[in-house]
Amino acid sequence: MERPLHPFEQPRMLPIADIVQETENVRTFFFAVELHSKPGQFVIMWIPRVDEKPFSIAYDEDGKLGLSIAKVGRFTEKLFEYKKGDLVGIRGPYGSPFTLQEGSKRILLVGGGYGVAPLATLASQALARGITVDFCNGARTKTQLLFMKRLKAMKIHLHIATDDGSEGRKGFVTDVAAELLAKNSYDVVYTCGPELMEQKVVNAASEKNVPCQVSIERYMKCGFGICGACCLDGSGKRMCLEGPVVSGEFARTQSEFGKFHRIASGHKIFFDAR
Repeated sequence: MERPLHPFEQPRMLPIADIVQETENVRTFFFAVELHSKPGQFVIMWIPRVDEKPFSIAYDEDGKLGLSIAKVGRFTEKLFEYKKGDLVGIRGPYGSPFTLQEGSKRILLVGGGYGVAPLATLASQALARGITVDFCNGARTKTQLLFMKRLKAMKIHLHIATDDGSEGRKGFVTDVAAELLAKNSYDVVYTCGPELMEQKVVNAASEKNVPCQVSIERYMKCGFGICGACCLDGSGKRMCLEGPVVSGEFARTQSEFGKFHRIASGHKIFFDAR
């Protein structure tokens, strides 16, 4: 595969232009730059003397880049201390994106937590093509639902599910998706979020013989296929290059999909399927 040219091959120091609190633990950090990325691609952010981490792109239009980031560890705890004007390094975009298929008339998007971020952009692009969009947004509770205002402003069919029933339907967003698949005809299903959720969506789509695209998150160090940290067991496919977006058919053949991932040391961490 010929690797495309990227605008930022080395970290470019950019000031934070704005910060928006999206949910109780997610903030969107905006930068006055446009990378012309595609939904599902990611950038790698560098905080000097701390680390580099990959983040999915939530906004990339009208001269601004937005990264919606959850506070979940040492890197993001440091980032959440940053204010407007503070500098961070950005390189990318990297990875394979979600793609809208020619001739699609109706699609189903299923997002969980901050996995909603790339799907919101995909929904906007689908609407611009005249495609009907069913969008399932799920989270544990109402305060963790991402981009509700943004999604409600779109002309989409929005379906909400929370584990505790504080917003929308009580239960799992995968149950809502399965019911929609049983009721409607879709050209493609797209999903991004916790991997156990993704696995259920992929399986539900497969049962209905509907093509599916899924974003598989793995530990990414380099971002361009050199280090091998994000390779899947068995196939050896690099999720920073051949992924993170892959077909549901491919994901179902991967022995680790929905079962485990690896941390920085390479040790396996198994998903809790309870």
